[in-house]
Amino acid sequence: MNKALSPSLYYTLIVSLGGFIFGFDASVIAGANGFIDAEFNLTDWQQGFVVSSPTLGALIAMLFAGGVSDAIGRRKALIFVAFLYLLSSVGSALAPNFELLVLSRFIGGIAFCSLIIAPLYISEISAPENRGKMVSVNQLNIVFGFALSYFTNYYLLQLSNSGASWVSEWNIDTHLWRYMLGLEAIPAALWFGLLFTIPRSPRWLVLKGKQDEAERVINRLFDKTQASALVEDIASSLKEKSWPLRERLGFLRAKPMRFPLLVGVIIAIAQQITGINVIFFYAPTIFEQSGVGTNAAFMQAVWIGLVNVAFTVVAMLTIDKWGRRPLLLIGLTGVVISMAICTYGFKQATYQVQQSTVDTIQQEAPNTASKLMPLIKATHFSDVEFKRALKLVLSSEELDTYQQPLLTSSISMNAPLVLFGIIAFVASFAMSLGPVMWAMLAEIFPNQTRGLAISLVGVVNSLTSFLVQIIFPWELANLGAAATFAIYGGFALISLILVAKLFPETKGRSLEDITKDFEQHATK
Repeated sequence: MNKALSPSLYYTLIVSLGGFIFGFDASVIAGANGFIDAEFNLTDWQQGFVVSSPTLGALIAMLFAGGVSDAIGRRKALIFVAFLYLLSSVGSALAPNFELLVLSRFIGGIAFCSLIIAPLYISEISAPENRGKMVSVNQLNIVFGFALSYFTNYYLLQLSNSGASWVSEWNIDTHLWRYMLGLEAIPAALWFGLLFTIPRSPRWLVLKGKQDEAERVINRLFDKTQASALVEDIASSLKEKSWPLRERLGFLRAKPMRFPLLVGVIIAIAQQITGINVIFFYAPTIFEQSGVGTNAAFMQAVWIGLVNVAFTVVAMLTIDKWGRRPLLLIGLTGVVISMAICTYGFKQATYQVQQSTVDTIQQEAPNTASKLMPLIKATHFSDVEFKRALKLVLSSEELDTYQQPLLTSSISMNAPLVLFGIIAFVASFAMSLGPVMWAMLAEIFPNQTRGLAISLVGVVNSLTSFLVQIIFPWELANLGAAATFAIYGGFALISLILVAKLFPETKGRSLEDITKDFEQHATK
């Protein structure tokens, strides 16, 4: 162990490497999606399913993650998750068809349950005054994963167009998306090995009646004063036996659980229904809609990753000072405003096919160019109207080939304004809903039912994420970008009102004290 780090921070850094892998796995598809679409000739719904299939796997895994981590321990559950990430990355890179690609990404999605197991473990090895910051380390690693995936996608794209002989020899130019998805195997293998070095959670050991081992772990994690205080904090739990699964499931329906479950479900829905994963997973697609072109779209996605990291650091520095509730109120206000900016930017856009674009197409597809001639003088006032006009004159094959270049060259809009709105949205999310949700979920449930309750809320979170992701390509094609962002802004406004009216503050308090406070709130 590195003696320069406190033991709890050292183990937190190891466990939160899973957050990095999740972030990379979840967002690397943003760059690969267009190339997968071209290779497998996907429909809008198939494209949405390639992106959202991991979330479907996560949805199923969340049902069992809490119960499994309660049964076999947080550490063993994380080791299994790391193996699934490794298997998924290799399978995705080698997938010969759409079906096996979806299956491989679905397996990786099962590993997404690390999103609830890792914060659960970290919260149980952290001191109360640092718990929010420690849990936020996992979120910081998630956004590092997002940022690195955007950077590697951009780098690989440039590399594939470099013309270097070794690029052709390694087939990077022809199998670009496979390299994008396969890079994940490196950190996944590293994490799998490191997880064997961490101790078991002391609170889990208490619930399993292993008091001696729990006290040894606590003394290993903290100095004597902190260790003594922590042992005292969980003294009440030491007197209780570990509940059978049936009793824990029954307690989830009890009156004291209603308020914490209500808070958990609200924040779980709010985190996803405001559209964050659409931004992360479809970033190049969204930027191409604004007319900046493929290379610029990939570069702007890199900026999203960097802003995400920067404002997650802001959250880490303030979550235990300002508290969870103020960050949520500030962040959700920012989301509402930024979505309004994006809506306005796309609403003002106009579309007109340019003669220069038709001339370029004429050189390789004269028949397609002739079909586009009637559209040169026509002005369209929404992306939906423009896409429908293209569908009327082009075959499905021509549309797949030329829709994006035509959209990029035909649009007239304030692209910097839309970029500002999206970056402001990411910044607002990164300092609020991103880290605060996982910190609160790890705090608000009683020891005996924490794993199962977080699983239940995780299912709600994953289901919301899956629906938002799979519907987005359809929304973009049929409702348009302006209406889609307006919908996300409306949900953010509803979430802001609910947080202001219902959410309590949990900073700086022991898990046991928070439980007592929520139980009192439920009886009011």
